[in-house]
Amino acid sequence: MKQYDVVGIGNAIVDVISTEHEDFIEELGLARGAMTLIDTERAVELYAAMGPGSETSGGSAANTMAGVASFGGTAGFIGKVRNDQLGEVFRHDIRALGVDFDVDGADEGPSTARCLIVVTPDAARTMSTYLGIAGHLHPEDIDTELASMAKVLYCEGYIWDVDITKEAIRKAIEATKAAGNKISFTLSDAFCVQRHHDEWLDLVDGTIDILFGNQTELAALTGTDDWDACVAAVQGKVEVACLTRSAEGSLIVTADERIFVPAAPVEKVVDTTGAGDLYAAGFLYGYTHGLDLATCGELASLAAAEVIGHLGARPLVNLAELAAPVLESRSSEPQV
Repeated sequence: MKQYDVVGIGNAIVDVISTEHEDFIEELGLARGAMTLIDTERAVELYAAMGPGSETSGGSAANTMAGVASFGGTAGFIGKVRNDQLGEVFRHDIRALGVDFDVDGADEGPSTARCLIVVTPDAARTMSTYLGIAGHLHPEDIDTELASMAKVLYCEGYIWDVDITKEAIRKAIEATKAAGNKISFTLSDAFCVQRHHDEWLDLVDGTIDILFGNQTELAALTGTDDWDACVAAVQGKVEVACLTRSAEGSLIVTADERIFVPAAPVEKVVDTTGAGDLYAAGFLYGYTHGLDLATCGELASLAAAEVIGHLGARPLVNLAELAAPVLESRSSEPQV
């Protein structure tokens, strides 16, 4: 039976990215720096207002799986697309990157999801997401055999917004846990945390093994803006918490230690879309290959730095090649 390093479950989305002036956010009534769910009418309005941009397959967990594959890991993805043009774009792109994706496309229902991403000159990204068919992932769409073959199941917080999809995630979690494997979860967005606060506290306190979140998301979860208090609130609740602070680096937290990981240098920050997704990819690749947590964090920072140096949420270079000097230097260190 094949085993995967990581299998991700999340929204199968095609990203539409454009760079806009600062006033665009206010003029269109967007929530700066956040992810907002929108309906079909709003999606049409925003798309018409956006300038020329790029279209590429995306979705948070899908981006992470693309990163794992780029590092040389084995990855699978569970998500839902429609049998339409964007659905075929998504399916082709993720498979071309080496990620297994075998969920059948829907012949009926809403169209394939898209995320309209506005990047402002400060490199911040504001996202408006039309979930379409992605929000109709049902328990019967879950390949429990695939989920059970994952060393780590990676769950995207964004997908928790739809009740039937929530059931699908729980089904995948149960299959992975029954096989004795690990569950990882990303908080995704502070507004997501606020919407599902109590449920997610329960997940952190019993279901999740590896937690990913940034400072804003962690503050929403713990109810405090004090960084040390935020860290203390999750320390020991999960096996590993990966807590990011943008240019200030990140903290890898276990019950017994806190490992500071500096941010990898970036010549110019162009677009922060996908930074957290690729951070998770680097960490999970290292984790599933038995690397120490400090090295996992270094790979995570390296991947995040690569993706914020250009437009788009997926790496433009082979991450295995980028990581090779780090891994070689670690392997040559004297063993204690």
